[in-house]
Amino acid sequence: MALQSIIDRRLAGKNKSVGNRERFLRRYKTQIRDAVKRAIDGRGIRDIERGEEIRIPKRDIAEPVFGHGQGGVRDIVHPGNKEFVRGDRIERPKGGGGGSGKGQASDSGEGEDDFVFALSKEEFMQVFFEDLALPHLVRTQLAETPEWKYHRAGFSSDGTPNNLHVVRSMRGAIGRRIALGAEARRELIELEAQLDALRATPRPADEDAARARQAGIDELAARVDALRARIARIPFLDPIDLRFRNRVKVPVPTSQAVMFCVMDVSGSMDEQRKELAKRFFILLYLFLTRHYERIELVFIRHHTQAAEVDEENFFHARETGGTVVSSALVLMHEIMRARYDPAQWNIYGAQASDGDNWHHDSGRCRELLAEQILPLCRYFAYVQVAEEEQNLWEEYTQLLDTHRHFAMRKATSADQIYPVFRDLFRKEGAKAA
Repeated sequence: MALQSIIDRRLAGKNKSVGNRERFLRRYKTQIRDAVKRAIDGRGIRDIERGEEIRIPKRDIAEPVFGHGQGGVRDIVHPGNKEFVRGDRIERPKGGGGGSGKGQASDSGEGEDDFVFALSKEEFMQVFFEDLALPHLVRTQLAETPEWKYHRAGFSSDGTPNNLHVVRSMRGAIGRRIALGAEARRELIELEAQLDALRATPRPADEDAARARQAGIDELAARVDALRARIARIPFLDPIDLRFRNRVKVPVPTSQAVMFCVMDVSGSMDEQRKELAKRFFILLYLFLTRHYERIELVFIRHHTQAAEVDEENFFHARETGGTVVSSALVLMHEIMRARYDPAQWNIYGAQASDGDNWHHDSGRCRELLAEQILPLCRYFAYVQVAEEEQNLWEEYTQLLDTHRHFAMRKATSADQIYPVFRDLFRKEGAKAA
């Protein structure tokens, strides 16, 4: 007997279809990952973390369906029929008849629409960074100014009306009324039983006995009324019954990171190479935001001299002249010492260059990295946006064997940025793409 799977994909409220959506993402992970990669290659930096529409061929998601057949033998008369009689077979319509599909042309006589599936921003970023991790990630201690969050801490007898817990308050009121009226109710039950029994006795013929009986009834009735009034005076809800949700402010660990973006803006760095560097920097920034609550950016641009600038000038300013890379590394070290204590900040560095440098300066760059910058950094990545290996690449290569948290790659076209990024930050033990 064949097993059938029925999946409810109705878009109901209150996250009814969340489970089905997650199963769908797992089932078509390959197609979704490929679509995300295509989106990254052709998307602008400012739009990189928005959602994406994924198109999957309809044939790949076909599932068995149930239908109710009409069954039986039926005679149907179609009014106005002048062409067919009983027993005729109606031919299938010729190609191109009235379909509204938008699928591509086919040479097999069948056309199919693609299934369009929209990824949210969070799902897009989850797929994008699915198998990546920060190498040797060790977070530093709390920030100087800790963040505070409110957590529930039971209930209190005072608070604001919006924190009133109605169920807990009513439960306390019921318990108080039971405790205060328990003895009175017990006595009331006994007196009512005595009163009923006395009233049930026949009235004696003797007048003195009758008056004594009536006096007893009146006394018991008065005591019953007094007890009922006493019980009724117990308030339904008293201020001491009120219970409010109590919330306390507690410090929470806040890991913070700073990302140094260092880029060569000399005459040899044209707009295409700057765009490659820009793509790498934004990928690194988005990746770090998934690991740290607080991220700061420091932009350092250099030609023969280095300067700290804002993002707009970092990516779009035009410069001419030579290149002295060590000026940027010196400035980076000065900023780290002045503003970012390594005991409180996770420091990351990313440098992009075409590799061209004043030949007497490349050795100094290697020494600055090895002695001053890398000991303070969690990770430092160098990306060369040119194919030719020059003296800066040769000097940096010497650092690979002695510094595990230093990496370098080449990227000469836009479609290489994402693979290079994945190679730099793939999880330990994972195979390179």
